[in-house]
Amino acid sequence: MSELLARLFGSAEASAVFGDRGRLQGMLDFEAALARAEARVGVIPKGAADAIARACRAEKFDLGALAEKTASAGNPAIPLVSALTALVRAEDAGAARYVHWGATSQDAMDTGLVLQLRQFGDLLREDLDRLSSALAGRAQEHRTTLLAGRTWLQHATPVTLGLKLAGWLDAIERHAARLGEILPRVLVLQLGGAAGTLAALGPQALEVSEALATELGVPLPAIPWHAQRDRIAEVATFLGLLAGTLGKMARDLSLLMQTEVAEAFEPAGEGRGGSSTMPQKRNPVSAAVALAAATRAPGLVATLLSAMVQEHERGLGGWHAEWEALPELCEVVAGALRHMAFAIEGLEVDPERMRANVDATRGGILAEAISMALAARIGRSEAHEIVERASRRAAEEGRELREVLAAEKTVAQHLPPQELARLSDPRNYLGQSAAFVDRVLARRRQRREA
Repeated sequence: MSELLARLFGSAEASAVFGDRGRLQGMLDFEAALARAEARVGVIPKGAADAIARACRAEKFDLGALAEKTASAGNPAIPLVSALTALVRAEDAGAARYVHWGATSQDAMDTGLVLQLRQFGDLLREDLDRLSSALAGRAQEHRTTLLAGRTWLQHATPVTLGLKLAGWLDAIERHAARLGEILPRVLVLQLGGAAGTLAALGPQALEVSEALATELGVPLPAIPWHAQRDRIAEVATFLGLLAGTLGKMARDLSLLMQTEVAEAFEPAGEGRGGSSTMPQKRNPVSAAVALAAATRAPGLVATLLSAMVQEHERGLGGWHAEWEALPELCEVVAGALRHMAFAIEGLEVDPERMRANVDATRGGILAEAISMALAARIGRSEAHEIVERASRRAAEEGRELREVLAAEKTVAQHLPPQELARLSDPRNYLGQSAAFVDRVLARRRQRREA
């Protein structure tokens, strides 16, 4: 990711995990653990394993030189293993022969990626919890705060801000559950050797695999998965779903921030959301980042789904397509998540403006409430027609809908002024808004207590 844009679209922690040093260290952690595992089983001498492990530190390697050689080798593991061998040889010539013993490049890269994803999963879990906590607090706070519900970007019926926030929260809670479900399937060892048989390790192959899994603290799968990329694709699709939810939140928030609406705002701050030419601007920065991530994510997810179709025992091109697409996806989604957590924690709300907007249609937002009450007395079709006609007249004449309806003979016969007044109060037509907020908050508590 561009250094200039990394702090806007990503997060420092995710960038560290998926940066070049993070990628190298993941592979080196594999190499060190492989040597220790093989020494434990008796495949290589313990002294050789110690020498290899001492050399497995990313700062000892020349990134520029590795990049240059990667262009010719076809993957970064090949020049890395060569450089590692040279480092070990400088300390212990005998130990150098045991570097990368019985493994293949993809073992190092895939297991290294698994170790990176384990770190990333911890980061993601923390920020999902942070956003969930912020949403829960705000949903409770605004459980009954009146807000115009909007469908097709037009006023529909009254809702509450708490209901909107609870809807976001419910989705984020599902993503937190998904993350917990997929990680045990994804964070597994990759060790298969040249063609996935571990023939080079002979009869001790499975014993080495078990020892290596223990060294790295990851499960040993039933079989190597070089060309079975569903684990990687599952991470990608999860991230695509999360990006979509964050984008939905961001879209709503940016619309609430519009000058003509002005109901809720991202937190203000020195130099935040300004314009190079318009001093009055207060742009939705966090929403923009989340929307950018939601725009970029589907293409990256599609790349990773396409990369699943790999040839025979080791793929050509599909595996390679993952190397940049997955880290980019991880980083942009992590950045969007961090931004939305910040925005909700500092969300500024104007309940008076929300109420003014509810009243902007002069009671039109309660047309359904009146129509349903009238329908119970004269039938749905006739009631709908009467209220629809009155709504048009009220809008054209700039009058209160209740006033226009009161002049209708049929309405006057069935809905006395006191009843019409009650039906015209938006606080009386919030349905199960508060109950839905309570249900989402209760389920969130249950999940955390489980």
